[in-house]
Amino acid sequence: MLNKEVWKERFRKILSLDSHPRHIATGFAVGVFISFTPFFGIHTPMAIAAAFLFRLNKLTCITGAWLNTPLTIIPVLVASHSLGSVILGHPIDSFTVKSLDWSALKDNAAELLLGSSIIGFALAIAAYFICYWLIVRFRKKDEALDELTREMEETGEALDE
Repeated sequence: MLNKEVWKERFRKILSLDSHPRHIATGFAVGVFISFTPFFGIHTPMAIAAAFLFRLNKLTCITGAWLNTPLTIIPVLVASHSLGSVILGHPIDSFTVKSLDWSALKDNAAELLLGSSIIGFALAIAAYFICYWLIVRFRKKDEALDELTREMEETGEALDE
């Protein structure tokens, strides 16, 4: 787990990247979605693969994939299972997490995948807008970054990173 200063520095780098705010925010949002999947241990490789496949910013995608921390994994799994069970019309039975290995979770795969996809998608949308807002707000404090952002907003930017 990264300490507070490492996170601050990482976000400072993200906010000042020489890229369109939408491009940065999209990478972060995809990473957030990945962080809520029940495929523990491979979130970072999934984020790297997504960044290459969809030509996203690698730094923001990986950072977003680290959002679901060891402190939140169990509550997210329980919420995902409950939501998936309700949508599938299954009874919400007591869900016990014995291990984070897929072999221990696969009996509840349908509920977990559906629930985590919905939660991850909702949080990814929120993450996109929050990240975009933070980038624009941060850049307004620096005249050169503000001008760069305004130019990118007016003309758009090819996603060729």
